[in-house]
Amino acid sequence: MRDVTDISLEDLPFLRRQARTQRFTLGAPKEFKVAPDGSRILFLRTESGTDPRHSLWSFDVASGEETKLVDAAELLPGEEDLPPEERARRERSRETGGGVVGYAVDDAFTVAAFSLSGKLHTLDLATGDVAVLVDGSVVDPRPSPDGTHVAYVRDRRLRVIDRATGEDRLLGGEDSEAGDDIAWGLAEFIAAEEMGRTRGYWWSPDGKSLLVERSDRAAVPRWTIADPANPQSAANVVAYPAAGTTNADVTLAILGLDGSRVDVTKTGWEYLAAVHWSAAGRPLLSVQSRDQRKLEIQAVDPVTGSVEVLHTETDEHWVELAAGVPAWTSDGRLVRESAADGDHRLVVDGVAVTPPGLQVRSILHVGDEVLFSASEADPTQIHVFRTEGGELRRLSTEDGVHVGSGNASLTVLSSWTLERSGPVVTVVSGEKTLARIGSYTVDPDVVPNLTWLTLGERGLRAALVLPTGYEESEGKLPVLLDPYGGPHAQRVLQTRNAFLTPQWLADQGFAVLVADGRGTPGRGSAWEKEIAGELADVTLADQVDALHAAAALHPELDLERVAIRGWSYGGYLSALAVLRRPDVFHAGVAGAPVTDWSLYDTHYTERYLGLPQEETASYEHNSLIAGAGDLSRALLIVHGLADDNVFVAHSLRLSSALLAKGRAHVFLPLAGATHMTPQAEEVAENLMRTQVDWIVRELSGDAVKSEENA
Repeated sequence: MRDVTDISLEDLPFLRRQARTQRFTLGAPKEFKVAPDGSRILFLRTESGTDPRHSLWSFDVASGEETKLVDAAELLPGEEDLPPEERARRERSRETGGGVVGYAVDDAFTVAAFSLSGKLHTLDLATGDVAVLVDGSVVDPRPSPDGTHVAYVRDRRLRVIDRATGEDRLLGGEDSEAGDDIAWGLAEFIAAEEMGRTRGYWWSPDGKSLLVERSDRAAVPRWTIADPANPQSAANVVAYPAAGTTNADVTLAILGLDGSRVDVTKTGWEYLAAVHWSAAGRPLLSVQSRDQRKLEIQAVDPVTGSVEVLHTETDEHWVELAAGVPAWTSDGRLVRESAADGDHRLVVDGVAVTPPGLQVRSILHVGDEVLFSASEADPTQIHVFRTEGGELRRLSTEDGVHVGSGNASLTVLSSWTLERSGPVVTVVSGEKTLARIGSYTVDPDVVPNLTWLTLGERGLRAALVLPTGYEESEGKLPVLLDPYGGPHAQRVLQTRNAFLTPQWLADQGFAVLVADGRGTPGRGSAWEKEIAGELADVTLADQVDALHAAAALHPELDLERVAIRGWSYGGYLSALAVLRRPDVFHAGVAGAPVTDWSLYDTHYTERYLGLPQEETASYEHNSLIAGAGDLSRALLIVHGLADDNVFVAHSLRLSSALLAKGRAHVFLPLAGATHMTPQAEEVAENLMRTQVDWIVRELSGDAVKSEENA
């Protein structure tokens, strides 16, 4: 047999190409930073659409010239050796690439700092010289605003190195706090996994001190991840705050380079959601209560550590967090997001500056003006906007999903559309497009056979994907639902790359339906909160309604042969479908499903279901395990044994409950796999083929049984 490494990419089957290109995203530029004078832009990009190692590049705006500043392959020709904290950071952010995956710069754009294989590197942006300051176990290095020092985390302690003298000293984490329960300068698990906060320290504008998170996980329950495939390996014991249990204790302190320490007053909050510190004002905190029904924006006095509450927002269900805020504008106006009137609106200095109906997605940059992303009437599109005095300007022009970086004056747009695969990356200023930055993504040469749908009385956004070249005369098609279906994530977006896998599935002989139900973003606060306390009922009902409404419009859909597959929340929804609606669904593939919400983490679960000690009936109703005896259809469960987000205990407990009730099912464990789907080419391909082959068998005439005979 010929080794696949000897075969050109074009000759590989789609699933192998998809795995090798990391879903056709390698080669796309990302992580843009604009120089203060707008003359150049730094960014990360791999050498090609198949190289996973990111290098650091510079783009000259005037000439359009690209220069490679840091060659990851040259600095690190072999395998990376990452410290455990960096591996955890990448898992939380779902980062699958390698090389330089993140970097930071000083205010004047004189120095960049990054870690590569755990070593702290600095790059002199004037000369191009690269230096190694620390030889190993470095996490999240960041230069001071004036470029004189670099802070970083090592062994869960914050350290600072003087670039001129080389003096490297401990700043946060005294010897009296020995042990790995205490961390200085790292975002705790809940912040990184659920709140979108990946940082644990912030430089003061003058570079003389840092605002630093101190977390103590001593009281957090310990859960064990074993490696059954390698019984000689020690088990990995992690601190996991399951619903209703104790979170890490998070506090803040301002640590001076002169050795001073000011503890920040902690008043009435459980969760530290966001931190902002700029020259325009005092440090800002966004904090939440344990029940998430109250959010406060607090300003910190850096001299005394006392706090002042600048704004409070409450909600009977929960206050949604917004990315990029709070922040000060350059002239000291407070920028925040509010959904108090039902729409997610941008608020500057107490005044909503976006109109009703425009749903703000994230705040991308705050300076003299505000750069942000939002959806208008169509939630399947995301556009980039900027404030302009008292007006708004939309910077993205074509239909699709646009990602913005830089600032309101000089913006980098990464534009993904249905018309092409991969992004077009442009540099824009006002109404002018100044330049284009190269993207090396592989074109999968797939044009989805896609029909855009708005379904049912709730106007569910959905996409129907049919086999390439399909004609109605060919007969009815079995239906495969391919949802995520839960809060905070969309599948139905106007970008071709979102439908490459659904098209491959369709080409195996299915009509593939992808639908976003209630709880998904882009349609306002009321839409998101209809799932409160009713995750199972609402999200499943929307998938059923979408299926029936689509079949009414497209008679080629065979409702006698319906399967559903999904991962994470989609896995939960798939198992839920065959358990509770066997009249509709005949087979389900549940990948890494949450089966018992009391086993999932605090911030996510309690937002929707409350505390398990107080909402026992709700947790039981939304559990898969409680209804295990009702299974009458085919169920395939897939789970990674190294998953530290949705632990394999979820699937094991469901499997045990099904066995106890005498309900046949299939359980496929994935050795060494985390919550991210497997990345190895052969495993990724064979896992997908295994699912499809299993679904085909179960939907065959002999396999589909009536509920009475199941």
